[in-house]
Amino acid sequence: MIRTARLTLRPGEPGDLPTLHAIFSDAEVMRHWSTPPDETIDATADRLEGFMRGERELGPEWMILHEGTLIGRVGLWRKWEVGYILSRAAWGRGFASEALQALCAEAFARHADCDAITADIDPRNIGSGRVLEKAGFTVTHHAKNTFCINGEWSDSTYYRLDRPTE
Repeated sequence: MIRTARLTLRPGEPGDLPTLHAIFSDAEVMRHWSTPPDETIDATADRLEGFMRGERELGPEWMILHEGTLIGRVGLWRKWEVGYILSRAAWGRGFASEALQALCAEAFARHADCDAITADIDPRNIGSGRVLEKAGFTVTHHAKNTFCINGEWSDSTYYRLDRPTE
């Protein structure tokens, strides 16, 4: 478990399922995600199991809590790619940047072989770009038509954060 100025970051737990389902089934929250919104709680249960497995196998993979309430998740879902999502009610308050900075510090501390952390976002997701830039990430390149959700193609902007030099 990690505590930041305003957040608690901890591994996922089975009891997180109802709140995670509310987040991952919200079409607006999922607008720029690489999959459509979860239609069933079973789909979110599979997602949660993946998050818990990710913490055990690679980590860090955390749930984000503010004042004891689950508001999202942040984690390494691929070696070494970060992903994060927040409930709509938590947008615009700096929580994603705060959680992402803590995650990156922990990832570099846990994994000596991690030279950089990357991210891939839909360039229309301006808020997510700001989150990454605030955490020190820089754009490396862009690609067209990288994923298709419900018949709509999206592009990608790729970011990178190099391991801090000592």
